[in-house]
Amino acid sequence: MSYSTFPSLFLVLMGSLDCLTTVVGTVFFGTQELNPLISGLVNSNLPVFVIVKLTATVFVGLIFILAEKTLLRAPDKGSKSFKIAEKTLRIAYFSIALFLLVVVLNNVFILLKLFF
Repeated sequence: MSYSTFPSLFLVLMGSLDCLTTVVGTVFFGTQELNPLISGLVNSNLPVFVIVKLTATVFVGLIFILAEKTLLRAPDKGSKSFKIAEKTLRIAYFSIALFLLVVVLNNVFILLKLFF
């Protein structure tokens, strides 16, 4: 496994697109945020919603970069625990990226249905 920021940048891109499509949907088309943790912010204070959403998105990307850097500092990269940690990190990347991709596609499809 080589150190790469691409997966983290992809997560930040997808999170940013989620934020953008949510804002466009709520401001221009009257859609609703389905995440109960932040739905109140969308309706009451949109700038704070954007700040919270983008801050969380960037932190997730940074956490994955730090996790990979930490993993690569392991002295025994051939050990079973290293391989398990490496696989866990890859599964986590893939799972979160897939989730965010589905969320963004869902938002885009909703906007397209409302637009056309």
